[in-house]
Amino acid sequence: MYSLTHDAFSLGLVGLAQFVPMVLLTLVVGQVADRFDRRRIVYLCQIIEACVAGLLLYGNLFGWLGREQILLAAMVLGACRAFEGPSSAALLPQLVPKSILQKAIALSTSAGQTAQILGPSIGGLLYALGPTYVYSTATASLLVATILTWSIQSKKIERTSEPVTLSSIFSGLVFVRQHPIILGTISLDLFAVLLGGATALLPIFAQDILKTGPFGLGLMRTAPAVGALLMSIVLANFPLKKAIGPKLFAALGVFGLVTMLFALSTNLYLSLFALLVIGASDVVSVVIRSSLVQLQTPDEMRGRVNAVNSLFIGTSNQLGEFESGTLAGLMGAVPAALIGGIGTVIVAGLWMFLFPSLRKIRSLSES
Repeated sequence: MYSLTHDAFSLGLVGLAQFVPMVLLTLVVGQVADRFDRRRIVYLCQIIEACVAGLLLYGNLFGWLGREQILLAAMVLGACRAFEGPSSAALLPQLVPKSILQKAIALSTSAGQTAQILGPSIGGLLYALGPTYVYSTATASLLVATILTWSIQSKKIERTSEPVTLSSIFSGLVFVRQHPIILGTISLDLFAVLLGGATALLPIFAQDILKTGPFGLGLMRTAPAVGALLMSIVLANFPLKKAIGPKLFAALGVFGLVTMLFALSTNLYLSLFALLVIGASDVVSVVIRSSLVQLQTPDEMRGRVNAVNSLFIGTSNQLGEFESGTLAGLMGAVPAALIGGIGTVIVAGLWMFLFPSLRKIRSLSES
């Protein structure tokens, strides 16, 4: 987009075009995921995504790809991911026994973190060769993903045949509201991510505070993903078994404290260490929260509840970057990151008392 328009506003519209469909489709997505075969929903979304990537390739080759076409493609991709995310999350408990769900979530997180580390690097190398290579690789990868998803063998589950009513549309929100552990888990994720968005300020820290160049900024961007990857591998091999509630809040406390350390650091190596721990502690929290949401939700409601969860996560990511950027603009990057870390610690402490049932969970087998 930027190569075509040289316009930062147009670049920002790409993110907005992907975010808006997720918000607008949340309630519809949950209904679909609970009424139809989730595996089929996922691979149909991947087929459409592959077609979109193929059209971008075709448009680039024949010279008609422009700003409007890219924004339209971003909207379609955003809509597909709105369906794909909750459906794939709700599909996972159908594929593995409850006893190893935490391990499966950790492995899934590990794969995701690996993609976050390698994806931008490979994408940058491919784009150096030309956008044609980016679009063709994306098309081929999505087609492979479609085939792999189609080949998954999942348990046959009887889907609901209840009519779609206003009550059923909002039933996901009602279910979350009526179950304190799920409400506490999802809302904790919202506020923790909302306040802990220091990574959005990495370019400012790299240039103005740590005085490092593009290579240092690249290391800083990679460090949280590396920490997350290492911790997810640990959790896949050594699942958390005891004091689940206390460990969740401890992980959030560590996340807040190392965010504060990063904010105050003037040494690149210390900042990299803080970012590694930020990524690692975040994964502990993510694995516990994801496991609790899945295990506390009956299968017939998982699509709707995961749709609500996806909305909270997506909103917190977007607003978290906005909050960090706004505070940094008003008072500077260091106070903004420091306030975010302090806020995360305060939220963790507050939620321990607002949701005692979440704090008291000793093991996932209680779910």
